[in-house]
Amino acid sequence: MSDLKLDMSKTALVLIDLQNGVVGRDTKPYTAIDVVERAATLAEAFRAKGSPVVYVRVNMSDFMRLPSDEVMQLPKDIPAAASEIAVAAGMKAGDVLVTKRHWGAFAGTNLEEVLRSRGVKTVVLGGIATNIGVESTLRQGTGLGFAFVTVEDICTTFSPEMQSFAFTAIFPRLSNVSTTEKVIAAIG
Repeated sequence: MSDLKLDMSKTALVLIDLQNGVVGRDTKPYTAIDVVERAATLAEAFRAKGSPVVYVRVNMSDFMRLPSDEVMQLPKDIPAAASEIAVAAGMKAGDVLVTKRHWGAFAGTNLEEVLRSRGVKTVVLGGIATNIGVESTLRQGTGLGFAFVTVEDICTTFSPEMQSFAFTAIFPRLSNVSTTEKVIAAIG
């Protein structure tokens, strides 16, 4: 979206699963390191405008298991550090930390309350993995009435095809699709 405009008094940045147990994975089309660096830059820009920055993590040792064809095989003894936000993601004092137990960041958490209590109407969204945690959060949040800007270059997943499908077939129907550079320009 070339003419992106954001009212920073009503906009928050929400970053999904930029945590130690996730950022070490092999991701595509962007490396997790590149995504984390761009997300940290965007977080600084939001803080400079006084807009909320929310980091969402999953407690990996308490992840909700559901009956499905592809059951997640997690080790029994996951170190607590795996659930901590990666230092490079740039979380600072004053940022909000939300812990989820499932794919989406709204279900069973206080994320909606956090955003509404700050007057947020628009969420700028990114994280890992594009078509899992990010997409689940986007779908849940649109159902709650939030507007979204999904930032393509602060999202990554496990194949270029998965990223392409999300950003060509799904996300444009649910959000404005943008880039870090365009969001920073819209912040002003």
